[in-house]
Amino acid sequence: MALYESDLTQFMRRYLQQHPEEQASQKKGRGVWWDKAADERTPPPPPRHAPKAGGAEYTFAPLAEPD
Repeated sequence: MALYESDLTQFMRRYLQQHPEEQASQKKGRGVWWDKAADERTPPPPPRHAPKAGGAEYTFAPLAEPD
């Protein structure tokens, strides 16, 4: 049984076979956007709201009594 392959997938396979330089361009583009060290990445944004499920996500210590 043959697996289905879309027209777009077939086109891309043929195109990449005919233009091997595009694969180098793809790798370069991937390096620009994805292949980065952890300290070069932008940290994720802080959550906007508390989680809807869970328990004691934050545990607070009582304040010290003034002397």
